[in-house]
Amino acid sequence: MTRVDSIILVNTGYGKGKSSAAFGVMGRGWARGWKVGVVQFIKSGKWKVGEKKLADHLAIEWHTLGDGFTWESTDLDETAAKGRHAWQVADQMLRSGDYDMLIFDELTYAVKYGWVPIEIVLDGLKSRSPKTNVIITGRDCPQEIVDLADTVTEMRKIKHAYDQGITAKKGIEY
Repeated sequence: MTRVDSIILVNTGYGKGKSSAAFGVMGRGWARGWKVGVVQFIKSGKWKVGEKKLADHLAIEWHTLGDGFTWESTDLDETAAKGRHAWQVADQMLRSGDYDMLIFDELTYAVKYGWVPIEIVLDGLKSRSPKTNVIITGRDCPQEIVDLADTVTEMRKIKHAYDQGITAKKGIEY
């Protein structure tokens, strides 16, 4: 089945820029008068990211539902529960018909870690409102999502400042 009303884009790989690219498209969609929503699956509210400040300024709906990096988690069951809850929010948004664009930042991890079964994610993506475009970010995108997507971009790391001991910079990484 070919959908002509909306598409699914995936930004995956080990290079920098997956979320940044998605948020660039967020701005483009907003500038075209689209209703845009964002669900972050991993990041917590502790990170004061610049994109969230921009989204607030533009009145873009934004849900930061994770509790941070999994390797920093003190309760992986709670981390998984937050990932499942994030999918419930995302799925409601997909089916609502209220959005022209949804960004599911780091959704791939919720699937990779087994928090949300791939079949449930595929069903949600296939059952989305016909007008709702979706951008999915994160490393190790499951092949089933790659197969379903219309556009898939793999970011490949060639060199990264972090490897030289340079920590994340406000305005560059967040």
